[in-house]
Amino acid sequence: DRPGKLILLGMGKSGLIARKIAATLASTGTPSFFVHPAEAFHGDLGMIESGDVILAISNSGETEEILKLIPFFQSNDNLLISMTGRPQSTLARHARYHLDVQVAEEACPLDLAPTASTTAALVMGDALAIALMEQRGFQPENYARLHPGGSLGRRLLTTVRDAMRSGDLPFIAPESDMPTLIEVMTAGRLGLAIVGTAERVQGIVTDGDLRRSMRANQAAFFELQARDIMTATPVTVEPGLRLKAAEALMMERKISALLVMEGPHCIGVMQMYDL
Repeated sequence: DRPGKLILLGMGKSGLIARKIAATLASTGTPSFFVHPAEAFHGDLGMIESGDVILAISNSGETEEILKLIPFFQSNDNLLISMTGRPQSTLARHARYHLDVQVAEEACPLDLAPTASTTAALVMGDALAIALMEQRGFQPENYARLHPGGSLGRRLLTTVRDAMRSGDLPFIAPESDMPTLIEVMTAGRLGLAIVGTAERVQGIVTDGDLRRSMRANQAAFFELQARDIMTATPVTVEPGLRLKAAEALMMERKISALLVMEGPHCIGVMQMYDL
């Protein structure tokens, strides 16, 4: 329960792992960023405020660039957490808390290149992020707020009104014949026609309805009217519904389009392809 940010440090491959962990933490609600230890020693310590928590990653626990920063952390009231493969190392002994990520050997055939050790550190970092998410009750809506440019953020934050098709909707009279119906559906480019008017929707005809009717009625197909093949109870939603909920509804009902109703009026069409 510290008021500051979480600052991650690391050199070399450990630095790359620290950068990734910082990005994961920040994207899951923990204010975090990476500071390069060498740059910190030459002025970037100004980025670290009193009360910030430091997570220093070093497999050996003896990385000189990090050890030189310990006196500053002590005088600056920074809680130091170390993540090393050596619990008795200098860094581990000077930290308030130590996270042990030691491995028996590297995956490298020479047992030299950081491979297994960096994987262990990365897994520990992800575990920390997940634990913090659970502790604060981090929800998909919180994640979306931090990722508004992504597809998940769009589905969770955007409403049906923002994504629906609303111009030149393909309305058709219930007594319309099949050639007229096909013409309206083709011109509308939505794969459907709305039977009735914006003020009084009587049903919907999709391209699937059209194909099934053609197979079932054969030559008699062109004697039918729109009312004969429409679905009289189309699935509708309100314009304020979130896209994520609209997507779930379409998946549940196994359909690809929804009529958007504002009171008794049809104001748009929401398609699966618009999500």
